[in-house]
Amino acid sequence: MENAQTWIDKGIDFVFEYGPKVIGAIIIYIIGSFIIKKLMGLLKKGMMKKDYDESLQKFLLSLASWALRIFLIVMVISKLGVETTSFAAILAAAGLAIGLALQGSLSNFAGGVLLIIFKPYKINDLIEAQGTLGVVKEIEIFTTKLITPDNKLAIVPNGAMANGNIVNYTAEGKIRVDTQVGIGYGEDMKKAKEVLLEVLTSNPKVLKDPAPSVNVANLGDSSVDLAVRPFCKPEDYWDVYFATVEGSKLALDKANIEIPYPHSVEIQKKG
Repeated sequence: MENAQTWIDKGIDFVFEYGPKVIGAIIIYIIGSFIIKKLMGLLKKGMMKKDYDESLQKFLLSLASWALRIFLIVMVISKLGVETTSFAAILAAAGLAIGLALQGSLSNFAGGVLLIIFKPYKINDLIEAQGTLGVVKEIEIFTTKLITPDNKLAIVPNGAMANGNIVNYTAEGKIRVDTQVGIGYGEDMKKAKEVLLEVLTSNPKVLKDPAPSVNVANLGDSSVDLAVRPFCKPEDYWDVYFATVEGSKLALDKANIEIPYPHSVEIQKKG
């Protein structure tokens, strides 16, 4: 009976000593979970208002949720009387090790976040970056996927994209198509310019504003080189380019204006 009474006394002492701590820890966990839920709701609404990318929203919400829950667990453990200094040190060491192991990936992630926030380009934009020209197919957290003009998939790390030069051909809504046509020195230059300008203005995909232009670009060895420059929508670039090159040749032939071509001259020695 004495042993039983001893264990009962110890049990009562344990309850009185640790009971309030356990109850306090439970209350902290319940209230903390409620606050985290409300904070996550507010954060989600704020991101939706700012029109954050969906993939970035999910990642940042997940990251914030985990960070807040780890903080809550540390508070609960501390309320129970457990020393949290060593626990925090272990977390810090683990975070450092993971950061060093994933250094390249973290750089790409940071680049992806910057690209999604500042939006130097968006899906379906024609861009040139890191030596690659293509239409943006997908912007992911770690990489950007481009479709090149020859229909290849190029995957570029976001770290390099965020830290390098980006040329966005779509952003302004119009793009200039640069082509060059040579005519003989003996040809009527004014007439040639009129013929080429007619080729441009008759193409429905060539914009009227800014107006297309034909100007003398260079006086070559055997030709007067004319810069033929129409403007078009970015998605019509290649259609306008090919139509301009082909149309220029056909129109100049029809107007009997010579387009010089390279030829060799054979010199015979007397002897």
